[in-house]
Amino acid sequence: MLQTLNDTLSAALKFGGPDFYRNRVPGYIYSNLKNGYGQRPYQQEAFGRFVYFWTEYHDRPRGVPTQLLYHMATGSGKTLVMAGLIVYLYQQGYRNFLFFVNSTNIIEKTKDNFFNTGSSKYLFSETVTIGDKQINIKEVENFQTANQDDINIVFSTIQGLHTRLNTPKENSLTYDDFEDKKIVLISDEAHHINAETKKGELSAEEAEEIISWEGTVNRIFNANRDNILLEFTATVDLALPEIAKKYNDKLIFDYPLKQFRKDGYSKEVKVLQADISQFDRALQGVLLSQYRRKIFQKHKKLIKPVILFKSKTINESRSFFEEFKNGIKNLKVSQLEKIKQSKPDEVIERVFQYLDANHITLDNLITELKEDFSEEKLISVNSKDESEQKQLAVNSLENESNEYRAVFAVDKLNEGWDVLNLFDIVRLYDTRDAKAGKPGKTTMAEAQLIGRGARYCPFQITEDQPYFGRKFDDDTTNELRICEELYYHSAYNPKYIQELNTALVEIGIKAKQTIERPLKLKPEFKDTPFYKVGFIFLNEQKKYNREDIFSLKSSIIEQTHKVNLKTGYSKSSVVFSDTEAALIERKEKEYKLADFGENIIRKALNRLEFYQFSNLKTLLPNLNSVTEFITSNDYLGKVKLDISGLPQQIKNLSQEEKLEASIKVLEEIAPILASDRIEFKGSKEFKPYMLKDRIKDKVLNFSLNENGDAEFGRSMINPAETNYYLDLSSKNWYVFDDCFGTSEEKLLIKYIDKVYENLKLQYDEIYLVRNERFFKIYNFEDGRPLEPDFVLFLLNHNSGEAVHYQIFIEPKGQHLILRDEWKEKFLLSLKEEHQLEQLWKDQKYIVWGMPFFNSQVKMNEFEDSLNELI
Repeated sequence: MLQTLNDTLSAALKFGGPDFYRNRVPGYIYSNLKNGYGQRPYQQEAFGRFVYFWTEYHDRPRGVPTQLLYHMATGSGKTLVMAGLIVYLYQQGYRNFLFFVNSTNIIEKTKDNFFNTGSSKYLFSETVTIGDKQINIKEVENFQTANQDDINIVFSTIQGLHTRLNTPKENSLTYDDFEDKKIVLISDEAHHINAETKKGELSAEEAEEIISWEGTVNRIFNANRDNILLEFTATVDLALPEIAKKYNDKLIFDYPLKQFRKDGYSKEVKVLQADISQFDRALQGVLLSQYRRKIFQKHKKLIKPVILFKSKTINESRSFFEEFKNGIKNLKVSQLEKIKQSKPDEVIERVFQYLDANHITLDNLITELKEDFSEEKLISVNSKDESEQKQLAVNSLENESNEYRAVFAVDKLNEGWDVLNLFDIVRLYDTRDAKAGKPGKTTMAEAQLIGRGARYCPFQITEDQPYFGRKFDDDTTNELRICEELYYHSAYNPKYIQELNTALVEIGIKAKQTIERPLKLKPEFKDTPFYKVGFIFLNEQKKYNREDIFSLKSSIIEQTHKVNLKTGYSKSSVVFSDTEAALIERKEKEYKLADFGENIIRKALNRLEFYQFSNLKTLLPNLNSVTEFITSNDYLGKVKLDISGLPQQIKNLSQEEKLEASIKVLEEIAPILASDRIEFKGSKEFKPYMLKDRIKDKVLNFSLNENGDAEFGRSMINPAETNYYLDLSSKNWYVFDDCFGTSEEKLLIKYIDKVYENLKLQYDEIYLVRNERFFKIYNFEDGRPLEPDFVLFLLNHNSGEAVHYQIFIEPKGQHLILRDEWKEKFLLSLKEEHQLEQLWKDQKYIVWGMPFFNSQVKMNEFEDSLNELI
């Protein structure tokens, strides 16, 4: 198989480390996006890959238009990446952008993302500023009269673009718009423009239509050698040889749904089948939705769960809308009692258990449901007119002002629907279209809809939790887990469910094989005084208010910044003459920024929004004034610059040249200063927590064969499952009854077993605890959370002073050692930097961290560190 552009760029990560691309993203991309947006690691990589490709990639074709494909999962933020690249390409000299897609509703949604500053989905910052210029983002009909200081965007459907260009009207887009301008073409849902590549599957009429508008796109694209075509899709079929060949040198980033889910950015999908009437199936969805709402409210989250009722035809959808409306209006206690007594699925049982535990009667619940699912809170989007009128409503379901709880539709929402708080989809028909055991077109479309609905609805209970990702994968009994799950409610039809599951696995939204494993502490460990009254010491993540920052970084002050002035030099030469043009004689002279005077520097600061005093005060809280920032040697006072220009020019700089040089230096400094925006730090003080409150029995959930380690999720005490069998029942030092970790984690346990007798010569009690998300510690430098895989307790009950060692250990696969280097650095710093209050005079507590454990490349370091303890 040919190596794709994506493969080549991915290989660079192995040698350059995980920040290879992220470090290349200029700060102005993030500063011009909505605060906090674009910061997920894969989004940073998506930006960084383009920057690297554009500025450093040696094999980038020159002298021809550039075409690239972003294959990114539904919900991963393709439109956000578009917004960031628009900002970047503006800085590279591009002003005109043509956005085209297959459907009108996606255009309306994208306009909302790009222009409606009042929308919760708006993607840019309040003001877009590059250098000293504030930039306007404008929708235009054509590029002929567009202001070339603005970001100008033409929006069109693919078919509409073809019509507009081939039947031109006054003030409309024409082919003349593309003759002398470089254009960035942005194709959303780009799998539609691959129809010509797959034209063998199309009818003659379809193929002719496709070829006509694809020809139009190609004519635009090839009109200028500097044009760029950026394609974005979640569903391109790279398994097809024709598609794979087309995108071999164009696929810049491949982030499929499977990886998106594995990284925790989607809901988990559950399929719930029930052999009951349509209305009762809908009612189960309503009960689950209301239960979720109560769980969110209990944890003080204003999140309103939404249900989609999906019908096969518009008439069926309209009919069920009426049935549902009247059914809720006339709902009786006996109907809910019937569901409660009918041995429903465990998740529905949990709803009734919650109601009983919180003394909520079924009468009271019905009162709630009649209010929350009243007619004015139901929305139907079936006909073409309805879907256009109501598109903004169904795309703003997360807004507090939007009260809709249920959506009724056939297929108007299958593509382009952007909603996060959809938690239940109720399928109101019972048909199958599988052939030869493979999911049919309808089933695949349903799987794609589930993929859209599985976008994660972000929330946070504590500050150390990820906001945009799942938090309870390994805590199957946590009541909040239901808030990270999407339920697909279906009629009882095992064959269909099997086909749907196949389709969900195929698109990547469901793991091929999952398994739950109970993990229990050994009774003999629970009976020890250490477990009953012992401690584990942990630090805290604390808000960092930068009170210890009194100057710019030394790297800013000590670096000499280079500035090349425009010389104004010009010279004509004769074509085909052998006479070489004379080179400009440039000289350099070093200045301090302070040499230009406070007025010049203040004027330069005023040109750059980043240097507003309020922003400087956030980054440099001990700064008292703009004057101090300009004149003090702790800030700009000692910043040096080398100015290059004509000899006479650099001796006597004009005011304009001083201003130009100041702006360039300040632009260089801004992203360095912004990158130091640390929000948290880990405290160096470790506090005691009762061990029995932290380490408990647990039920673990595993997606097998997904993390690249064949041992993950497999029992260590079952020789039929593992390559690293060990009879843990006889190892009192290992506190759990089993281990389901990776190969390196199991090898660590076997290693401790090997050195146990040596440890026993030195210590009275030895306990190894596998950390199944029981606790976190926080990096001193930036507060990043770390969940060490193991903690080893070594207790020595000396007659004079008892010593308790608490040692964090992190087994690490070889491929992760470089990526997680910060973790090892943090663990190794614990020995010297941790602080803890000794609780009793006759007992000494010590917190340590070990080098990574890796059975192939890190053993010497690990053993040397452990030998210190032995």
